[in-house]
This record gives sequence, structure tokens and C-alpha cells, in this order.
Amino acid sequence: MSQVSLIRATSYDLSGLKSALQHLLKPLGGIEAFVKEGDRVLLKPNLLTGSRPAKECITRKEIVYCVAQLVLEAGGKPFLGDSPAFGSAKGVAKANGYLPLCEELDLPIVEFHGQRYTTENENFNHLRLSKEAINADVVINLPKVKSHMQLTMTMGVKNLFGCVPGKMKAWWHVEAGKDVNRFGEMIVETAKAISPNLTIIDGIIGHEGNGPSGGEPRELGILGASDNVFALDRALVEVVNVDPDLVPTLLAQKKLDLFPQLSDLEFPYCTPQELQITDWKLPDAIMPIDFGLPRVLRSTFKHFYIRFIKEPISAYKVK
Repeated sequence: MSQVSLIRATSYDLSGLKSALQHLLKPLGGIEAFVKEGDRVLLKPNLLTGSRPAKECITRKEIVYCVAQLVLEAGGKPFLGDSPAFGSAKGVAKANGYLPLCEELDLPIVEFHGQRYTTENENFNHLRLSKEAINADVVINLPKVKSHMQLTMTMGVKNLFGCVPGKMKAWWHVEAGKDVNRFGEMIVETAKAISPNLTIIDGIIGHEGNGPSGGEPRELGILGASDNVFALDRALVEVVNVDPDLVPTLLAQKKLDLFPQLSDLEFPYCTPQELQITDWKLPDAIMPIDFGLPRVLRSTFKHFYIRFIKEPISAYKVK
């Protein structure tokens, strides 16, 4: 039975946030259950964009800072990484005020580079994923609770799509974007491949409406954590009172037998029903995933796919 730790939290003030995170992780064994002396620990926030720093569309820097502190205290060696939709990881981090806190902790920010990895899914028998994520000793997934104009909601599972480097994300929007359910399945397979050791979701202030970046901040007042990212997403969709069948990643979880019933989850603190809200705003409309790219760009991505994905190259089994 997977544990999903959910607590009420209303402030990013550093003086209380670290204690809140320690309380959140206590039922899971604390950070020490995940990080051992000398472990290289990837912190994977949502660093979508630097263009809307006041709109709560990325994981707050204070969450990353406090988690990095906990990792350091456990003897781990944290580093920060992502493949943003727009710009570089360091550029987006800088635009959102990350750098002073990263410099204080000597927390490196890395850019992701792709490597081909095989999977056991016949529809996606290989994926091009961040070798920095795959090779880390520990992956701590740090998503934000947001609405999403293409996938209805983005939470822990969708955040791991950021472990698909740069151009490959655009390719998947073209290739799998013709079928939103296929796209959702690809994201779930990505999450399975990355297999985060721990997911801590930033729901103190969420981003509702026309997300992932065009919506508005929404005070939600929660933090959540689990060693099972699929269980955490299942609980969170209940918190915001969204039908799971509207969320392609959750539909894919059902197809792949990764969708737990709430009765199969253990909630050591608050239950989803105790935290539930009834007025979370979803997007005004669901948009196509494939971007409607012009033919010349589709041809470019097709060439990229043939050159870097289909051609035989050294492949590694995902963990």
C-alpha cells in the first residue's frame, strides 16, 4: 500500500517551510529514507519559463532551497536540473530568482542531455531521456499543481516530461500529439523510466485556468509527498475535484495498471477529501498537442528523429 503524505501549508517563508517539509516526510521515513551519504541527488523542479515570474507557474525556489538543505544534511550531493519549454535551465532559474539561493548552497544547475533508453512498452520501445536523470543516484521530483490547456492538469507525472531533452519534447508533440491519449501514455512511460525516488509537490499556491503558464495563481494551501508519483497524482486530482477521466496521464495510468484506488492508499495526515476544493478552474478550452506546426518544421523534426532516434545507437536499459 502506497503512502501519500498530505498536509496543510500556507507560506513559503523559509523559517517555517523547512519544518513543514520535515513534517511532511516523517511518515515516509524522512529524507534519510531516500538519501544516503555521498548520493548524487537530482532535484527536478518545474522550470517551465522565465517570462511570468509572478504567476506561480513554476516550482517555488523556496521549496527547492529547503529540499536541497535536507539533502545536504543527509550527506547527499544535490544538483538542480530541468529542460524548460523556453530557454535554458539556468536562464529560467535566474529569471525566477533561484540563483542567490543556489549560490548560497553551492547548488549546481545542469542542462539535460539526451540518451536513448529502451523500455518494455511495445508502443514506445525506446525513449530519449536525460542521462543526468537516469544516472543520478536519487531523483527527487518537485512539481507544481497546475491546470494545463493540453492535458487538463499537470502534476507529478507530467513534470517528468521535463526529463526529455529540448528538441525531443517538440518531436513528441508532433509525433504523439496526433493522439492525446498516446501522448499521455508516452509521458507515463517517461515517468516509469525516470522512476523518481521521491516526489514532493508544491501546492501552497497553484496555477489554475489556462496553464501551464497562461493562467493565474491560486492559493491551494497544501504540500504533498510520496515515493509513488502515480499515487500522488491520483490523490491530488481528488483534492482539486477533477474527474480523472479528463486527464490523459491518468487515463494512461489506468491503461497501464498504475492507477490506484483511493482505498488502496494510506494517508498518514490529511485525506484528499479533507483538503478538497470545489472551484478549481480548468482551462477555458483544451488545445491540440501537436502545435499545428508548419510542414517545414515537421520535416525538420522528422529528420531529427531519423538521425538521432531510429538510427542504431548504443542503448541502455532503464532502471
